[in-house]
Amino acid sequence: MSPPLHLEPIPFITLPNWVKAASQCGFNIEPVFRELGIETDLIHVESATVSAPLLQKVMEACVTRTRDSPQHFPFVLGETFAFDYLPDIDTFLATSPTLRDGLRVFDWVRELINPLIQVRLAEIDAEAHLVLDLAPSGEPAPYPYFSETTFASIVKFGRRLLGSDVPFRRLCFRHARPAHVAAYDAYFRVPVLFDQPQQLLAFDRALLDQPLDGAFPALHRQARFRVEQRLAQLPPKAGHDALPSPGLVAAIEQAFATQPALLGQGIDRMAAVLGLHPRTLQRRLQDEDQRYAELQDRARFRLAVRWLEDGAQDIETISERLGFSDRRSFTRAFRRWSGTSPSAFRGKERADG
Repeated sequence: MSPPLHLEPIPFITLPNWVKAASQCGFNIEPVFRELGIETDLIHVESATVSAPLLQKVMEACVTRTRDSPQHFPFVLGETFAFDYLPDIDTFLATSPTLRDGLRVFDWVRELINPLIQVRLAEIDAEAHLVLDLAPSGEPAPYPYFSETTFASIVKFGRRLLGSDVPFRRLCFRHARPAHVAAYDAYFRVPVLFDQPQQLLAFDRALLDQPLDGAFPALHRQARFRVEQRLAQLPPKAGHDALPSPGLVAAIEQAFATQPALLGQGIDRMAAVLGLHPRTLQRRLQDEDQRYAELQDRARFRLAVRWLEDGAQDIETISERLGFSDRRSFTRAFRRWSGTSPSAFRGKERADG
């Protein structure tokens, strides 16, 4: 059995953003890190980790240092967040044809930056909701400052893609109305509600499929391919139960990663592995606006990249293990995902090596 999510180490690839935010708020964050015993090694920042409780202490110390300042540290941290060490994600987002397509970034954020950040899309009548899940429904919302930071970043990127005057409808938080509520009005410029059952940003549903000015299909595909390559190189997570992670999507991804044979056995078999009725699994995926075939494609692509780079299996074997009927079907799919064939990809990897 895996440890509770809040005890698992969190990647600290965002360390430069914390330094930048502290500087903008007028203080040096180095003593905070030193007092809390946090290593600050930018050379190996991509492999650095920190526990959730320790990160909470850092946040509280930073908020304390800006308590008498007109700036609220969590908002500044969200505003200064950038994919400094993950530029391919930034390129993918900037070149997205629509906001709906760009929302795939939230899956990558969960896997590469912070597993506690669970953002999902819900479409209800004429509204779209970006729902932030930091705690199960019915439990107190942990770390309100991190909710503030996450939504500050979401609003920042939303305005970057849709324009500075995008008409967000409302922003909802689960925590109580704070003493620094005036900072919300100044920063978000959108109606804010507290003590709500869900944490979400609401906006017009039509904005999801509105064409974006920055659309650049070729760069967009390349950026996605490079991010998927990075994900494929992540070590598999071991020791999890049937529903190991904080969300259904992650549970399905974990099942595919540890049992690749599921890729060719259909959704009914996956439901059995997760201990769910097939109709329940389909309904829950629909509720989360997810499609089983897309999850299957992503898992296949990650494993394909990993196995092609490894070089221990021929392409026919990889095709069969991924559940394709023949090599031709695998080649068509891989070309759709990456823009190149499996054999060309393997040849390039060997040449680069």
